Amino acid sequence: MIRRTITLAALALSSCATPAPAQTPALTQQATALPHAFEAGWKGEKVCESLFENDKLRAGRCTFPPGVGHERHFHRPHWGYIVTDSTMRITDASGTNVRVLKAGTSWWSDGIAWHQAVNIGETTGVYIIYEPK
Repeated sequence: MIRRTITLAALALSSCATPAPAQTPALTQQATALPHAFEAGWKGEKVCESLFENDKLRAGRCTFPPGVGHERHFHRPHWGYIVTDSTMRITDASGTNVRVLKAGTSWWSDGIAWHQAVNIGETTGVYIIYEPK
């Protein structure tokens, strides 16, 4: 397995001008009743682990073997990085779709009120999520 190293300095996330969760339009009252992505699991088992946390940033790694998913949860604003390829079926307020996710790609999200997912592919998906506080 090829390992990729990401440094927090390279991301410069601590200097991001990110709205506070209460000001983020995607985060509604419904979201606050759901577990945060790092706390949500799958069939009673954790899928995310904490990698780092301080007063400015929280980082975690989420791992989804084939057939394993992530129960309904919300996200605060975050940056994510795909470590390994996977095929996920993702359901949110706009419906259900299948996404083929490629290692080495990343994304920014202003927050997600809710979604849930399951790995429908044949490979284990691994994602790193950096969340400014």
